[in-house]
Amino acid sequence: YESAWLKLHYPAEFLAGLLNAQPMGFYSPHTLVRDARRHGVLTRGPDVNASRRDCTLEPRRVDDPGGLLGQPRGGSGRRGWHADPSPLAVRLGLRYVRNLGDTLLERIETERERAPFVDMEDFTRRTGAPTPVLEALATAGAFRECFGIGRREALWAAGALRDARPDRLPGLVQGLEAPCLPGMSEAEELAADLWSLGLSPGRHPTELVRDRLDELGVVTAEVLRGIPHGRLVEVAGVVTHRQRPETAGGVTFLNLEDETGLVNVICVQGIWKRYQRIVRTRNLLVIKGVVERQGQVINLMAGVIRPLSAVVGTATPIPVTPSRDFR
Repeated sequence: YESAWLKLHYPAEFLAGLLNAQPMGFYSPHTLVRDARRHGVLTRGPDVNASRRDCTLEPRRVDDPGGLLGQPRGGSGRRGWHADPSPLAVRLGLRYVRNLGDTLLERIETERERAPFVDMEDFTRRTGAPTPVLEALATAGAFRECFGIGRREALWAAGALRDARPDRLPGLVQGLEAPCLPGMSEAEELAADLWSLGLSPGRHPTELVRDRLDELGVVTAEVLRGIPHGRLVEVAGVVTHRQRPETAGGVTFLNLEDETGLVNVICVQGIWKRYQRIVRTRNLLVIKGVVERQGQVINLMAGVIRPLSAVVGTATPIPVTPSRDFR
């Protein structure tokens, strides 16, 4: 009850607390961030000047998506948004960026307390961050807000900054200015977030193909909540969990996540055996099944399981987070 009360009345604080307590619990940081977003909480990416080691809270800005109070209930055309979205945003901590160890995180904190970093060379020289760390920060967009450097430009500069060390004179690094580079596509930014952070504060993988899924009649998790018991439907999403409890008599439970929520999927033994190769190895699935309603609980009894790429006909891989299986 206390957790539910905090999530309702202090959703940004609740998310920050959960992220700072990781690793823990059943759900991954990516799923926690997506759920908070659906309840009106904005999550900002890491920033070498604004982020601390752990996740922190910041005031919402007028130019944020949804303005100062976030997304009001029903403003997106979907149900389930928080009735009074938080006026605070969650800033991801630098510990979520891959390749950053405790020693370097402490050094970044110490140097930033002395004075904010003024550019990538200043950051590199004062912290001694090696090239793999610079590349991870660049991929995560941690230089974009503070220095106005896009991800591709920052990756270019990261290679040139290998010679920017504390024991060398400043201003001697050559090749920092990148040529005119194309911006990243939505799929590329999503892949960059998942590789560097393990989560995406921006787009969800299913949003990239939602137009095609709508054409095929594949419903979202939000729409599924209003479909009557016994109806045959198709859903699509990222597999977040695969579970087979010892007491379930061989039944396997899946969780599918799309941009609107989570779907509980039940695979009886026969369906699991028939689609085992697909359902165990693919993390983006389209599942046709029968809606089963028990009070407020909605499940989908799986009947046909296909990889999403085969359904939407995309040749470009869609990046996803790993699932948490059989725990």
